[in-house]
Amino acid sequence: MRTEDHRDWRLSLGAYALGDLPADERAAVSAHLEGCAECRAELRSLEGVAALMALADPDRIEAPAASPPADLGARIEAQIAAEASRERREKRRRRLRLGAGGAVAAALVAAVLAIAILPGGGSGGGGESSPAQQVHFTSVPNGVSISATLEPHAFGTEIQMYVSGIRSGTLCRVFLRDARGRTFPAGSFRYRWGGDSEAVLSSALDLSQAAEIGVHAGAQTFTAPIGQATALVGGAGTGSA
Repeated sequence: MRTEDHRDWRLSLGAYALGDLPADERAAVSAHLEGCAECRAELRSLEGVAALMALADPDRIEAPAASPPADLGARIEAQIAAEASRERREKRRRRLRLGAGGAVAAALVAAVLAIAILPGGGSGGGGESSPAQQVHFTSVPNGVSISATLEPHAFGTEIQMYVSGIRSGTLCRVFLRDARGRTFPAGSFRYRWGGDSEAVLSSALDLSQAAEIGVHAGAQTFTAPIGQATALVGGAGTGSA
């Protein structure tokens, strides 16, 4: 994994080794360390330094020749905040570019299918397509958030998944079920804590026939009814939770 991907975490490893992080930040770093061998190796080296610091005699340390500027800490914090803000904006731009590219590709596929396969450019569903819907999973543990935006297409249903709060690295397998209980797979993605948590998937089941959406997240399975979902205005999904 690239070094820059760990920049935010490495800023916290020193304080983690000294035991100076707040409880919520320490829990987040601990969760990241479970799935990152590179950060664990760096933490081990920092723990050795932290242990030596306890042996230092403050009375034998010479005073610095000159004091740092009074506003040095504020300038460093402002620089860190500005860099973090730039990285968040860049991640958002990448998500928007990927989402726009996927939507255009899906629209082209739908148009080709409608022209080449269905006479008169019909949807093949035997009736009007249902509008896009947004589903929120309510039966999830505290701290976990799962939602989905479902949009009808000629090929079936496009699903934009949003997941937050589960263990980083967990494989998530998404599926739809119809009213007869038949299961239609919709693809899979691997959740990464602190990174992009949205995934665009698709299922062959028409949205008008879908009754339930589910996610196998590791050993757990979460489901939500689609029939009780809220239709989005204009029938266009937003792709965000």
